[in-house]
Amino acid sequence: MAADLSGGREELDNAGDAGTVHRVFEEMPISLIALEGPEHRIVAANAVARRLGGRANPVGGTVAEVFPAAITQQVVELYDRAYRTGTEQTAREWRLQVEHDDGTRLENYYDFVVTPRRDESGAVIGLSLYTVEVTARVREREAERQRAELAERRYARARDVVVAMQLELLPGGMPVLPRVRAAAGYLPADADTAAGGDWFDALALGDGRVALVLGDVAGHGVAASATMGQLRAVVQDRLLDGGDLTAALAAADRLAGRLPAARGATICVAVLDPADGSLVYCTAGHPPPLLVGAGGSSRYLPATGAGPLGGDGRFPLGTDRLGIGDLLMLVSDGLIERPGREYTESLVELATVAEDTASDRALRGSGLTTVQRVCMQTLELLLRATGHADDVTMLAVQRVAPPEPLRRSFPATLSMIGPANMAVGEWLRELGAADKDVTALRHAVSELVTNSVQHAYRGGAAGRVRVSADLDATGEVLVEVADDGAWHEHPPAPSGGLGLILVEQMVHQLRLRRSHAGTTAEVRQRVTTPARLLLAERVGPPVAAEPEMLLVLDQPSAPGPRVRLDGPVTLATADFLAKELQRLTRNGTRPLVVDLTGVTLLASAGVVVFQHALRRDADQDGGLVLYAPAGSPAQHVLALSAMPHTTADPHGRPGVTT
Repeated sequence: MAADLSGGREELDNAGDAGTVHRVFEEMPISLIALEGPEHRIVAANAVARRLGGRANPVGGTVAEVFPAAITQQVVELYDRAYRTGTEQTAREWRLQVEHDDGTRLENYYDFVVTPRRDESGAVIGLSLYTVEVTARVREREAERQRAELAERRYARARDVVVAMQLELLPGGMPVLPRVRAAAGYLPADADTAAGGDWFDALALGDGRVALVLGDVAGHGVAASATMGQLRAVVQDRLLDGGDLTAALAAADRLAGRLPAARGATICVAVLDPADGSLVYCTAGHPPPLLVGAGGSSRYLPATGAGPLGGDGRFPLGTDRLGIGDLLMLVSDGLIERPGREYTESLVELATVAEDTASDRALRGSGLTTVQRVCMQTLELLLRATGHADDVTMLAVQRVAPPEPLRRSFPATLSMIGPANMAVGEWLRELGAADKDVTALRHAVSELVTNSVQHAYRGGAAGRVRVSADLDATGEVLVEVADDGAWHEHPPAPSGGLGLILVEQMVHQLRLRRSHAGTTAEVRQRVTTPARLLLAERVGPPVAAEPEMLLVLDQPSAPGPRVRLDGPVTLATADFLAKELQRLTRNGTRPLVVDLTGVTLLASAGVVVFQHALRRDADQDGGLVLYAPAGSPAQHVLALSAMPHTTADPHGRPGVTT
């Protein structure tokens, strides 16, 4: 019996016609969009894409118009890169917030593939992109991670000592000050050890000023952390002893002269007076600070021209001024020298993302303060696209108006204990105080209000209890609980006096002042806001980096001894480069031009290698020349580090020697 193939023939007859293609495109279970032109105008979008954008018909609009969140969440940058370079771009498991016309906002995870479309001549005319929601996959992996928690704990025990050392070397919190909000984030290059050479500090100097420090010792692991700890202690000690920025840098430089592992370390130090916004700073081989204005625009402060520690010992200073609401960011080079990014391109990206996160235009509704949001979200948005090959550290401070002191009065009844400690807790949280400080001071207020009710107003006598809180310029909170009653002793009880004993153990200082006019209990506590030691999973899945390979290529056609470096100069390749330079210069006695045109990344470990090579060359009068064309990745870093180099080819056209 022959089968009836008429239905199949009909489908085959329709294959390729416009209706069939449209139906298949429309019914695909993934988001499909076609874009035209550099402005990424939507010319086709299937049903899933329209639902994702929350628009019935997005065709004709640009991506920026239909999906405004794509700008602040770095998605348009992906499209721009594909259009500009003509190469396919991919993104994996990006967390995105999509806001619909009805005001609802959904947060999910997505994979992207962006493919250039070309005309007959091969020129890029638009993009084809598909997006797959992978929220279920991400959440399943999280569930799997939780199921493997026991194994994680066993592994964690093996690294507890290293992690504990790192946490002890870095500040556990940032000071909470009346006119300054501060936050920091730290992400180690090696998540397995959580140990590196980056450090940061924010120090209240006692006269109202605050000192900001961000430094970077080359290398990772215990040795780098130990060196970092010594440098941090020296700088911190000098800054706290008068706030002299130049003296602090000079002391660190002397230590680098005695401690080989500290040579080449970079450091940015700034001292801010929040009263008038005046800022004094020095970039000793370090990336310049970024200032994000209260209105949202940003600018980099000029580098001061100082080199890394262990150099010529000169530390010229720069000055600037912060207005109310302005935010200053200090970052380590690990956030700028990201895989696959040119130095200048990375600086622009950082500034753009910092503006978006400071204005809360990126991942909204976080509940974080502005400085916390800038630290956390900037790392996530930048690093999820590139990964990171070095430690990443960020310190952000914002100049703010001083907070209003707390002044509250309550009826002297036990029912008012809860409202009193809640009022203090809310006031502290507005300051950004850490949970441990909030808990300690709320507990103290509860005990002291109870004390007033029981001892000042015996037998339910009418009266009031006054609660006040102030924050001074050193970051110390003064809380007072006062009453107008006469003190009455109660008969001894097994728990008598325990409340005051607990208060004394939980806070820095407790004082009681009693008189015929009433009793005042005074509590002092230096409060902090948390500094975040981040893990790689907090900034998205890691990006697998290509194996690092540095090529040292002889240039026999040059009129004199010359080599060209191609590839990254990082911690992984620094030892190889150091040995090659020593061999090629015959330990500093032979002239050599080192062409850095092909260097894709010059990390601080490479700066240390060149610093040692130039010092050896100076001792032997050998004639070592570093050539880095203007605008190249190596030239930016050498200029920042005040490293002798030339931007003109020594064997070619004239140029500039630095």
